[in-house]
Amino acid sequence: QVQLAESGGGLVQAGGSLRLSCAAAGNYIKPMGWFRQAPEKQRELVATISVGGTTNYADSAKGRFTISRDNAKNTVYLQMNSLKDEDTAVYYCIASSWGREYWGQGTQVTVSS
Repeated sequence: QVQLAESGGGLVQAGGSLRLSCAAAGNYIKPMGWFRQAPEKQRELVATISVGGTTNYADSAKGRFTISRDNAKNTVYLQMNSLKDEDTAVYYCIASSWGREYWGQGTQVTVSS
């Protein structure tokens, strides 16, 4: 079992920045990442990162968001800069362990113009 605890969401003005954190409690945690879901839209990938640091970004995140992780702490971060209205969503942390996927409860990010 893996439990995920997200933090760092909130209200920010367009053009501002936020940093999300997700701490995983468990063993053998491999890829971690972030998804998001805006109202009335499907959940979509934001970014993922492997244990070795290989990253993958959605086109909407490239150049503005940076995913990183601290393997010693089993924690993944998402630094979000130049935030736009369309980034408003609930952001979910995901972690894989022994072939299973685990999801966090989600943290709300609201960008106001």
